[in-house]
Amino acid sequence: MATGRALTTEAEREYLRGEHGDQRMYEARSRVKSRINEQLAGDVELFENEAPELLEELRQVVCEDQG
Repeated sequence: MATGRALTTEAEREYLRGEHGDQRMYEARSRVKSRINEQLAGDVELFENEAPELLEELRQVVCEDQG
């Protein structure tokens, strides 16, 4: 099975850690925020309607420390 990125690429992870300067870090943050607010929100809506078991798995991962 092929693997890809979830919300970030490997390069974006480096940028978010500040390994390539502040400007790259801010740009990466902006891209990730857009993915969360646009693409991920659309996926959640799809899961709610068509694949609730996937939504539950997502919630378990994202909210695992949320009591």
